[in-house]
Amino acid sequence: MTHFTLQASLSLTLPDALDPKAERALAAQFDGALAGIDEAGRGPWAGPVACAAVILDYDNLPDGLADSKVLKPESRERLHDEILETACVALAFASPGCIDRKNIRAATLGAMAQAADALAVSPRACLIDGRDVPPDLPCPGQSAIKGDGRILCIAAASIIAKTARDRLMAKMCRIWPDYGFSGHKGYGTAAHAAALSSSGPCPLHRTSFRPVRAMLDLPD
Repeated sequence: MTHFTLQASLSLTLPDALDPKAERALAAQFDGALAGIDEAGRGPWAGPVACAAVILDYDNLPDGLADSKVLKPESRERLHDEILETACVALAFASPGCIDRKNIRAATLGAMAQAADALAVSPRACLIDGRDVPPDLPCPGQSAIKGDGRILCIAAASIIAKTARDRLMAKMCRIWPDYGFSGHKGYGTAAHAAALSSSGPCPLHRTSFRPVRAMLDLPD
């Protein structure tokens, strides 16, 4: 049985939109050690979940920081590199095997906590995109629904997580070229379904996900 340590929950008033001034004041309550946490890759049939934690330098914010989902790939790549140059960043992955053992939610929350714990600067508070506060965080945390679109440190984490995962899946495409991972990144597209049907699953596939289980003829 896995035992988790629950951290105290925060009750902060969070910005409704990306607001550097308001967020700087929020971070100042924690001596600047406010980490944003987000993930990429919960939905795909294949590949890991990537989770990032970011503590921003509000005196040196990259230009155009926003939710990764609204950015063009070239902007996301630029921002990814600028965030790494100006912020404190940590990244953790939950492997397909971990996802299959634990379930996608538990595996994601575990990787989020690992990312926060791996930061070179110990966070004093974490803001997490979504509805859940991961257990085992190194500090108190607060969830923020649609936080990647209204909190800069979460937006930065979303960019790091998505870019890192996309780059990894492109590399995996060279190892398992039959599946087209560089294009769909493991998501359930028609092309991915056709490849899965003709070639069967590879080690990157999540056998706990229904389309993959069906190919393995495993019960739900």
